[in-house]
Amino acid sequence: MARKYFGTDGIRGLANGNKLTPELALKVGMAAGQKFVRGDHRNRVVIGKDTRRSGYMIEQALTAGFTAVGMDVYLLGPMPTPAVAMLTRSLRADLGVMISASHNPFEDNGIKLFRPDGYKLSDQIELEIERLIDSDLSKTLAHGRDIGRAHRDEEARTRYIEYAKRTLPRNTDLAGLRVVLDCANGAAYKVAPIALWELGAEVFTIGDKPDGFNINDKVGSTAPEAVAAKVREMRADIGIALDGDADRVIIVDEKGNVVDGDQFMAVIAESWLQREVLVGGGIVATVMSNLGLERYLGSLGLTLERTQVGDRYVLEAMRSKGFNVGGEQSGHIILSDFTTTGDGLVAALQLLSVLKAQDRPVSEICARFTKVPQLLRSVKFKSGKPLEDKQVMAAIADGQAMLGAGGRLVVRASGTEPVIRVMGEADDAGLVSTVVEQIEAAIRDIA
Repeated sequence: MARKYFGTDGIRGLANGNKLTPELALKVGMAAGQKFVRGDHRNRVVIGKDTRRSGYMIEQALTAGFTAVGMDVYLLGPMPTPAVAMLTRSLRADLGVMISASHNPFEDNGIKLFRPDGYKLSDQIELEIERLIDSDLSKTLAHGRDIGRAHRDEEARTRYIEYAKRTLPRNTDLAGLRVVLDCANGAAYKVAPIALWELGAEVFTIGDKPDGFNINDKVGSTAPEAVAAKVREMRADIGIALDGDADRVIIVDEKGNVVDGDQFMAVIAESWLQREVLVGGGIVATVMSNLGLERYLGSLGLTLERTQVGDRYVLEAMRSKGFNVGGEQSGHIILSDFTTTGDGLVAALQLLSVLKAQDRPVSEICARFTKVPQLLRSVKFKSGKPLEDKQVMAAIADGQAMLGAGGRLVVRASGTEPVIRVMGEADDAGLVSTVVEQIEAAIRDIA
């Protein structure tokens, strides 16, 4: 069943656009609150946000909705998405909320919801909330002493910092490491630099001066050129670039070269295998991960379980099939021993522990395999469903035939914007380029 408000990662769109308005946020608070009010205790919800100007507006509207149905609200302020998930569990909240559009421009915003155990909602629960949003919510209003109240939680930041530090192997410190940290002018601009400094690293921070409009603007994991330049300038050992809500991380080596999520996962998988803490006999990644990663894991006797794109689907496979490492090529790294969602800071700490233990440069540690030639194109469209067009379907079928059994082709619609992603992969780079360009041209002809 198609969803009206929720996409692949919560509700996301232009703030005050056609979908994401204060009115909708109010209804989300009332509907989700109604769904998660339980028992005879004072029900509570924690709300975190990134640094977008529109976050104030959405935060207040959500607060009104939750308190209207009898939930007490704990406001965390700017806080990474994984911190909200962790604090939902730690504070025994009935629901967690993160206000963020992740790596999108500042004009957008979003609402992500977490269950009491810190996991994102299932599709079924989101559908139930959607039905409540479109129902008569006035029947659920609390009255008198049952109306909720709002609190500002001043200790939440310290709770998360200490939690992140405790994920490192015992007796690990980062003394002697020169680290450039790019906070994307986003949710981690306070907690991440403090955590690294307290662990002993020499930290050079950029993207740590949010003004409400500069989140992800030429900084962060979607613009690694900034952290790369700073690494070269400071002669640092490593660069760490988070995205706007800090659930994603991109690493830059000491030469300023980007290390993507596939190499990152390979390092963690091998390290955890050697430490005998890897569970499941492999890792989980999406259809977008490079074939080189799959071949490398195979050489270690490990498997690669693939899912559709989206960290929620990676996590679902990890939980159902017993893996404790998973992630996406884009830098969502999920380490389920510690977190219930991607956590850029916690993942980066795992790599820093390997760097410290092996005393080798990042360029060596993070060169675990040679990538198979892969090409990804994003094709914008104005309306309709391009993937149901006969011309596009024929081009996709032809492309699959051309790549054969030794290659991979993934064509999918983005869940957050009007874009078709076309990814081709094979040992023959020229063939990959031809296939992707043919499909891209077919989509543009009808888009």
